[in-house]
Amino acid sequence: MNMTCVCACLPLILCRSTQIKTYSWDNAQVVLAGNKCDMEEERVVSVDSGRLLAEQLGFEFFETSAKDNINVKQTFERLVDLICDKMSESLDTDPAVTTGAPTAKLTDSAPPLQQPGCNC
Repeated sequence: MNMTCVCACLPLILCRSTQIKTYSWDNAQVVLAGNKCDMEEERVVSVDSGRLLAEQLGFEFFETSAKDNINVKQTFERLVDLICDKMSESLDTDPAVTTGAPTAKLTDSAPPLQQPGCNC
């Protein structure tokens, strides 16, 4: 096992996890994906180590390979499911959403015309 890579990857994962927890919305959903699982002979992080790290961070863990299409769809679908579940919880707990209370005001005025020579 190449411990240099393990030691280099761990701080990056911990840093990204901290950034997500610090700067994202409270309902951000995250999974940890160990990639290139098709390259077993070059493996530097065991499946158990990946699972343990994900568990410690509070994330679900997947081993993936884009090359061999292993768990790519499943990982994406699980992340979408987590997002949808969290959105559903928000709908259940946010009175503005469930009662239909207005959260934004619409105006009758048309949007401003595009300026000549502007490509936006």
